[in-house]
Amino acid sequence: MGRIFEVRKATMFARWDRMAKQFTRIGKEIAIAVKAGGGDPNTNPALRRCFQNAKSVNMPKDRVEAAIKRALGKEMDNYEEILYEGYAPHGVAILVETATDNHVRTVANVKSHFNKGGGSLGNSGSVSFQFKKMGVFKLNPEGLNIDDLELELIDFGLEELGESSDDEGKTILVLRSAYTDFGHLQKALEEKNITPISAELEWIPTTTVPVNDAQAEDVSKLIERLEQDDDVSKVFHNMG
Repeated sequence: MGRIFEVRKATMFARWDRMAKQFTRIGKEIAIAVKAGGGDPNTNPALRRCFQNAKSVNMPKDRVEAAIKRALGKEMDNYEEILYEGYAPHGVAILVETATDNHVRTVANVKSHFNKGGGSLGNSGSVSFQFKKMGVFKLNPEGLNIDDLELELIDFGLEELGESSDDEGKTILVLRSAYTDFGHLQKALEEKNITPISAELEWIPTTTVPVNDAQAEDVSKLIERLEQDDDVSKVFHNMG
C-alpha cells in the first residue's frame, strides 16, 4: 500500500467549503436517487450512498428526511444530470458535473464561467477521454487491518487502495474501483460493517498537466467560479 495520488491543489482553494452549497448538492443527489430507486435506503444503494455523504458534511437528519419527502412528492423538481467538458487556462482539462432543472440556463452559465475564467467550453468527448470514471470510497483507517482488507476486497472490484489526507490533515484510506464495480464494493463494505466517510463517483485523470503556482492560481479561480454555481455538483481537473 502506498500513498494514493489525488489531483488537487488544496492550498489554492477548498472544494465544497461552503456548508449551504454542500447541503444543496446532497439534496439534489437525494432527489435523483429517490426518483431512480425509491425512498427506502434498504433497497436503494444510491440513497444509502447519499446518507453516507450527508453524514460526512454534517447535514442534519431533519434536512435529509425533508429532502426525501420532497423527492417523493408530486411537485418534486426533476433534475437532469449533465456533464460539461472544457479547458481551463494553461491546457488543463476540466469536467463539470451538473444537476439542473433547466439545461438552457445551465449551459449558458457554464459557458460564461469558462469564458470569464480564461478557458473554453468544449464539445462532448473533447476532454472526458483524459479521465476514467471510478468509484471512490474514503475510510477512517482506525481499527482496520489494511493488508487483509485489500486482499478481501479485490474480488469485489477494488483496483487501488492507498493513504491520503482529509482537509484537516488527518490520514484517511482511499479505495477506488471501476465505475461498474461501485455497487459491488459498496455492498462488500456494508457486509463488513465498514461505513465510509464518503462514497462518490469521480472522474480520475489518466494523465496530468504540470503547472507552476501562478498557473495553478489561474486554474483554481475558474474552478472556484464553477463550483459557486448552484447547478454545478462537482468539478474535476487534471492539474498536476
